[in-house]
Amino acid sequence: MAGERAYLDYNASAPLRESARAAMVEALAIVGNPSSVHAEGRAARRVVEDARQEVAALAGARAANVVFTSGATEAASTLLTPDWRMGRGSLRASRLYVCAADHPCVLCGGHFAPADVEVIPVHGSGLVDLDALVARLARHDRDRGIPLVAMHAANNETGVIQPVADIAAATRAAGGISVIDAVQAAGRISLNIAESCVDFLILSSHKIGGPKGAGAIVAASDLAMPAPLVRGGGQERGHRAGTENVPGLAGFGAAARAAREGLAHVAELGALRDRIEAMLARHEPAVEIFGRDAPRLANTTFFALPGVKAETAQIAFDLAGVALSAGSACSSGKVGPSHVLKAMGRNDAAGALRVSIGHATSERDIALLEKALLGLLARRERTKAA
Repeated sequence: MAGERAYLDYNASAPLRESARAAMVEALAIVGNPSSVHAEGRAARRVVEDARQEVAALAGARAANVVFTSGATEAASTLLTPDWRMGRGSLRASRLYVCAADHPCVLCGGHFAPADVEVIPVHGSGLVDLDALVARLARHDRDRGIPLVAMHAANNETGVIQPVADIAAATRAAGGISVIDAVQAAGRISLNIAESCVDFLILSSHKIGGPKGAGAIVAASDLAMPAPLVRGGGQERGHRAGTENVPGLAGFGAAARAAREGLAHVAELGALRDRIEAMLARHEPAVEIFGRDAPRLANTTFFALPGVKAETAQIAFDLAGVALSAGSACSSGKVGPSHVLKAMGRNDAAGALRVSIGHATSERDIALLEKALLGLLARRERTKAA
């Protein structure tokens, strides 16, 4: 297996799907601007609108309610604002409620002042404390404005799936707006924005096998919309200015279709994840799997090996040909415990590693992971004996 590599970091970025690559190459040959009315412009517009249809289908939404962005972070920055529009009038969100285990692009609070951001705790399982959310919303001062609740559908580190419908129902009962970061959930669990009573979803292309640099805001309706973050022309019905990234959106649309079709194979992915966890336990019985007592994504394992630091282990796996993560790709360069594990009350977990698999994961990848694990454990024992 010399020179071979196993990519097991899908939650950071999934490999580009062949269908997405082909769609992008085809779109690169289109010279028109999608806002132009001539034939070349109309050809570019068809690519954008076809992608919009596919992304909407993945989210269980209407295509007219999809707003394309440069990625999930821009989508979050757009939505996490006190300034909203309802028809021709303005609407103010006075306080933002986030989950302690949220992705940094949500935890940062967007355009809210730090004093106006309230962090809702999670249980030891990683599930958000719904009672705490309901209690905080009950104390919300409606005279100052409405509440905005922004939380993730599935955690990028543990894979824990949050009770999205309950979060949305609590928000609606308080007269607020709900924003759900569905970046990790898309293509791994079924999404239906209407059935879940969620107001907005955030999606990312490269998490589902599309290109980097494309994302979307998916709205349940256009009744209330955030003030535009990017202003200029009238693209995206005035919600996001700038010429659309036609090749990137072509790839995003193709990946969304493939991700939706791939939902039929999620159980197979879960079986593979269970085999990985059984292998970990076989070689290190004291391994700890975080979030395993809660509903989890079928593709994610977040674990700790006793006596092994995350940064050291990640480097060792990489040198052995295995790409995995020590947590969120947005923060794994920082030294220190995972903020997700801290939120779960686990300040002692210095060796947390994440394996996340997907559509191209093979038996060879798992064999490489096992070989690298055995090498890491052997070095640990030699160090202990020295």
